[in-house]
Amino acid sequence: MKEYKTDVGRGCTFVNGDTPEDVSARACCGCHKLSSHNWLADIPEANEGDIYEIRFKNTRKGFYCNASDTKLEIGDIVAVEASPGHDIGIVSLTGDMVAKQMKRTGFRPEGVEFKKIYRKAKPNDIVKWQEAIALEHDTMIRSRVIAADLGLNMKIGDVEYQGDKMKAIFYYIADERVDFRELIKIFAEQFRIRIEMKQIGARQEAGRIGGIGSCGRELCCSTWMSGFVSVTTNSARFQEISLNPQKLAGQCGKLKCCLNYEVDTYIDARREFPKINAPLETMEGNYYLVKSDIFKKQLSFSSDPNSTVNIITIPLRRVKEIMAMNRRGAKPDTLQSSQESTQHDVQPDFKNVVGEESITRFDSGGASKRRDNRRGRKGSRRDDRPSDNRGGAEEGARQLQRRNAQQGNNGKRQPMRSKDNDGDKGRQRSGESQNGGGRNGFNRNRRRRPQNGGGNDGGNDNR
Repeated sequence: MKEYKTDVGRGCTFVNGDTPEDVSARACCGCHKLSSHNWLADIPEANEGDIYEIRFKNTRKGFYCNASDTKLEIGDIVAVEASPGHDIGIVSLTGDMVAKQMKRTGFRPEGVEFKKIYRKAKPNDIVKWQEAIALEHDTMIRSRVIAADLGLNMKIGDVEYQGDKMKAIFYYIADERVDFRELIKIFAEQFRIRIEMKQIGARQEAGRIGGIGSCGRELCCSTWMSGFVSVTTNSARFQEISLNPQKLAGQCGKLKCCLNYEVDTYIDARREFPKINAPLETMEGNYYLVKSDIFKKQLSFSSDPNSTVNIITIPLRRVKEIMAMNRRGAKPDTLQSSQESTQHDVQPDFKNVVGEESITRFDSGGASKRRDNRRGRKGSRRDDRPSDNRGGAEEGARQLQRRNAQQGNNGKRQPMRSKDNDGDKGRQRSGESQNGGGRNGFNRNRRRRPQNGGGNDGGNDNR
């Protein structure tokens, strides 16, 4: 049964079988630090060359010469020359990309004797390499205890064993010079190997260990940055970033490297801005600089030097005009020009187009009226709320006419309170007087009603 084990520090996966001959290893793309993409791999005319880039644990890389003329490709695990013995690494770049990588990292190949690539790694080499990797964590813990017992002001951040277990590199951090001669003697007695001490900075330690930054991505020093440039607080001042140490510091405790990414753009944009060392003088009073937007070329001023009340934003052109007037001893009437004061920025506002904010948008008064009319209820409810549109009023008038017609057909006279009903009463009285007045005229009208149905009942109600 084969067992698969991935080592992120080396960027490879070990396959262990039942016998030592079944042990093998293969490189994993994208799971190691400082990975390089060979964008010339699809070009057949690319020169292969005899110089290869070999990567080891974490961010350690080196350039080696292929002395045996073995055909190598990216991802091959090879045995290379070391001092003493040999080391195991993985081929990371070949061909023309090696020369470009040398130029990017500042490596000068002139007059340099490259170390040799012996062969591709054999199963026995991989077995011994795995044994060396298994010793690294315990060795680092024990070495920290020994350094603390000796009272040395240093921190051992990482330990890397050579592929043949003959040497180990101890990476440490120290703010001052450390005398570790006694420490090396104790390490040699305890671990029975050759010791190499290498001092690194806080940024290099963060690159070797790795991690996730505040932006949510992997640290730049562990993914693509091969060189470090000093970062100062001036980079934050140029970009008008708040000088908060907790936000400006990275995982290494130093200022973030990304503060230098856009500082050149800000410096170029600030060249058009004048130095404002005094407030702007106007007839209304003095105005003090609060903030500036270099990309929009706008500056904001306040009438109070100690607060941000009454902030007025004006363009850079207007600021230069006022400063020129102040140097001549003149003062403008207002901070803003007459043309700028009439222009108001249109603020985005919410506009209701479907009536979503209406609380009564789901109420259906008309449906209840139609339901009452279909059932023929006598005491149906009436909606006294004003209609929102003309169609609703017309529908209500038609319903009222149908209700009056239905009541007239049933021969029952209902009390009317609207103005239109009062007019009908007046017309009815005038009709009675024209028909002879009193009872005879009314009887003549009553004789016509049986044609529409229910005339006798109506006569009894009118009496």
